[in-house]
Amino acid sequence: MMIFYKQRLAYLAVPKTGTSAVERALHRRASAVLRDPPGLKHTNARSYERRFRSMFERGGLAPIETVAVMREPLSWLSSWFRYRQRPALAGHANSTEGLSFDQFIEAYLLKDQPPFAQVGSQGRFVTDDNGDLLVNHLFQYEDFDPFIDFLHKRLGGDFELQTVNQSPKRHIDLSADLEKALHQHLALDFEIHGALANGPLSLG
Repeated sequence: MMIFYKQRLAYLAVPKTGTSAVERALHRRASAVLRDPPGLKHTNARSYERRFRSMFERGGLAPIETVAVMREPLSWLSSWFRYRQRPALAGHANSTEGLSFDQFIEAYLLKDQPPFAQVGSQGRFVTDDNGDLLVNHLFQYEDFDPFIDFLHKRLGGDFELQTVNQSPKRHIDLSADLEKALHQHLALDFEIHGALANGPLSLG
């Protein structure tokens, strides 16, 4: 998470949506950068509202708006799966080494997920307890240019994004039955991402 106090903007870093590249490009402009532990770096919209909004809105200034990026849910999970196959995690409980993507999704769909499948949900990241959008400006990962344009206009100045922490390339297949089950399990995620096909979403 990064706070741009003067520009009244908070960037909420949805994991696996280019967050490290955005942080590297913009951290010098930010008033506050939360990096560690990972739970703070990836503070979701609910936690921001509960723990941080009042901290940064003292002084009678305009409210701080939030911005985030969302990725197609299957692609997002594929990125998690591939990222956790990296050699550095070999032997760790979070490693997906030796697993198929089907096995990863089967574990993700369990009520009691094993550690390697505990990656959360983008839908829950950007919504409130009722499933309503809680982020002021939400952009689609697959169409990144509008997000970059938004940041240029809101923050001013030029900057470049360079790829950071990219997951290893690998062809991913998922059985039809598991894909159907995943669509049911992540109905909110697919609904929100589908709405982004028509352009960024904004509150109000």
